[in-house]
Amino acid sequence: MLVKHGIAVSPGVAIGQSMVLGAESFRIPQRFVSVSAVDAEINRFRISLQAVCTEIEENERVARERLGKQYAAIFTAHLMMVQDHRIVDEIELLVRQKCFSPEFAVSRVFRQYAKKFQNLGVPYLAERATDIFDLEKRVLRQLLGERREELRNIQAPVLILAHNLTPSETASLDKAYVLGFATEVGGTTSHTAILAGALELPAVVGVGNFLSDVAGADTVIIDGSHGAVIIDPDAETLARYRAVEQEHRNFSNRLEAIRTLPSVTLDGVGISLYGNIEFPHEAASARQRGGEGIGLYRTEFLYLDASAEPTEEDHYRSYCEVLKAFPDRPVVIRTLDLGADKLPIGFRMEYPEGVNPALSLRSIRLSLQHLDLFRTQLRAIARAACHGDLRIMFPLISTLLELRQAKMILGDVLEDLEEQGIAYRRDIPVGMMMEVPSAAIMAEQFAREVDFFSIGTNDLIQYTLASDRGDPRIANLYRAGDPAIIRLIQIVVKAGQSRGIPVSVCGQMSSDPLFVPLLVGLGLRQLSVTPHLIPEIKELIRKLTISKAENLANRVLRMETANDVESFLRGEHRKLSPESPA
Repeated sequence: MLVKHGIAVSPGVAIGQSMVLGAESFRIPQRFVSVSAVDAEINRFRISLQAVCTEIEENERVARERLGKQYAAIFTAHLMMVQDHRIVDEIELLVRQKCFSPEFAVSRVFRQYAKKFQNLGVPYLAERATDIFDLEKRVLRQLLGERREELRNIQAPVLILAHNLTPSETASLDKAYVLGFATEVGGTTSHTAILAGALELPAVVGVGNFLSDVAGADTVIIDGSHGAVIIDPDAETLARYRAVEQEHRNFSNRLEAIRTLPSVTLDGVGISLYGNIEFPHEAASARQRGGEGIGLYRTEFLYLDASAEPTEEDHYRSYCEVLKAFPDRPVVIRTLDLGADKLPIGFRMEYPEGVNPALSLRSIRLSLQHLDLFRTQLRAIARAACHGDLRIMFPLISTLLELRQAKMILGDVLEDLEEQGIAYRRDIPVGMMMEVPSAAIMAEQFAREVDFFSIGTNDLIQYTLASDRGDPRIANLYRAGDPAIIRLIQIVVKAGQSRGIPVSVCGQMSSDPLFVPLLVGLGLRQLSVTPHLIPEIKELIRKLTISKAENLANRVLRMETANDVESFLRGEHRKLSPESPA
């Protein structure tokens, strides 16, 4: 049994067989073969191995002719490695004695050797592990008949283990078969992590190097509540996690009774709960969970999940689909937040080598430099607004001039629609994300020019603490409980109150039960959260009083470190919700 630790980003426990994704996506179709099939399976392995040797010999010949013998030597070494009798004997022994399938045995043996090289402490030899992974893929490709398992085509329950998953890959995961995932890289609020929450998949990111420790079809536990990945668990651990898995199911079932109750504190103050969504179909889920509208629709996923650039009609249909779930409730459309880790192929040239995408042309900046794209989206929003309470929200606004430019383009779009005789809504409410420190500091000035604020805590933390949200090496700095973040939220809330405009929080902070009493105590009366967490957040709100929340916030505002804040909030949460799963 091997236990690895990473960052917990989506709660719950998933137990199943692993599907290991490297540069290529092979899936081991079965772990065992019958005793009677052992000889035939070993013969199949030998044929595949011979095919690999022939392939490498051809590579060696081509390299020698075109590049010289020093380059051909790379393939000579590969050939020696794949023919090494110790490796071949070990694979055949696993097939013969343990009835492992050849694919499973190959993956296990090659990865054991790769791990040994990585642990030698010699950089040159550690790099040779890459060669071993390459050989593993070559043999698997032959055994599987060139069959590659694409993420979209998984047809049996698996846990995905990968170096990384892009947001679009994560979005394509089929919940019917993918039980959870763990990645070597990533941070708490990377968009991949956010999607894990939206898909309600237990997930751990930022585990560090661990793929060489696991083979396809290994039994694995992903503990998305505590950030643990357990490979090949012993019987006692497996039984313990089966019990935890059941505990989570019981907790979810109990919360079912909460979803139809109003979101009010014990002293009768309403706290509106909205849903954060990435895809139109999630709106129905948000409503079913007791959501009162959509506080954040991340429309950039129209681009990330499409093979062609979405048309105005694509946008329009998506927005109308969301409005069908909430025809008489607020639906906030955030304009495109492309850039950083959400980058369609067509936009990759926007970031020359050496440019930091998080500080470069992303979000509203990208929209303002691609006006055709921006106008297309604004036209669709204005048209769809005829069918419900649709609102526009501009992301990553950092200066007043930027906001005014975006509003000016919106005005132009509305005039175009007027001239063309196309139905649209002129008085559509316009808000902005508060996710850059400069905007928070200037919140009073911004409050005169918009109809609402929504605090995006994920980027606000990243930019305030100069801490990349996707880098696990500095996860200790990326803290929602940092006093600087709490003070910036307080500034924005007070600015909104002074101008009488609503303020909500739509970052991951509002989906974390730990911070909900604090946010209510700071004056927030609207929260937008991951849909499946709406019942849990609502239950928490119904146990609060405003005076208790305000007292809690006042104590937090006197604290000086994130450790103090989060430790205090954990203690308060345990008192409020002692029955939450550990």
